[in-house]
Amino acid sequence: MTAAEIPGLIAAIVFAILVALLAVPLLKLGRVFDETSAAIRGLSADVTPLIEEATTTLTESNRQIARVDAITSDIAESTANITALVSLFAASIGGPLMKIAAFSTGVRIALRGSRGATPKK
Repeated sequence: MTAAEIPGLIAAIVFAILVALLAVPLLKLGRVFDETSAAIRGLSADVTPLIEEATTTLTESNRQIARVDAITSDIAESTANITALVSLFAASIGGPLMKIAAFSTGVRIALRGSRGATPKK
């Protein structure tokens, strides 16, 4: 072995040691990637049914909201009909009732006046 080959041999040995030292963290990093990959697969398997359940729940909620909307519109229509009925009743019966009440009050006052009593205020 010559003097020029010795530094090359030392450099090769140092390079081999460096490669060996760097191989350990790379192997550990490979295991971490494997574990991460397995965790993602498991999470994906668990999340898919949850998303399907959420979709089903949302669809059913939308269906129920549509039913509530229909009920609300029916109640609004019934309220409008009742309001119209009350207005009709007040217009057709209320006016004559007011006249009858005013007439009876006038008759009562007249009868008290004819008896000599003073009307109450």
